[in-house]
Amino acid sequence: MQVPVQISFHGCDHSDVLSKDIADHAIKIEEYYGRITSCRVVVEAPHKSHTKGKLFHINIEISIPGVGQAIHNDRGNNPAHEDVYVAVRDAFKAIESQIKTMVGKRRDEERRENNKELSA
Repeated sequence: MQVPVQISFHGCDHSDVLSKDIADHAIKIEEYYGRITSCRVVVEAPHKSHTKGKLFHINIEISIPGVGQAIHNDRGNNPAHEDVYVAVRDAFKAIESQIKTMVGKRRDEERRENNKELSA
């Protein structure tokens, strides 16, 4: 990966293992969708709630040239997000789905433009 992933931890300690896991997810996205120009990830552990437990929030911003910027701001109530690795996995799945949609729309636009040029 040409651009390093910027990872911030709020309300929890820094983890080298988690940082590597996050970087691996970003590399996987870059392999499928092209060069990433920026990737920022915030891992946030809010105060423990008596009803929901300690759910991790993962915020991701990824920029890919020609595709645009994808932003995922997780504020869900999924009880599985008490495990930070599950929260990271789900956040990257959501951002990957968003990027996939953006890439599909761009390819559709390019096809339409090419068809117009061929028709003219």
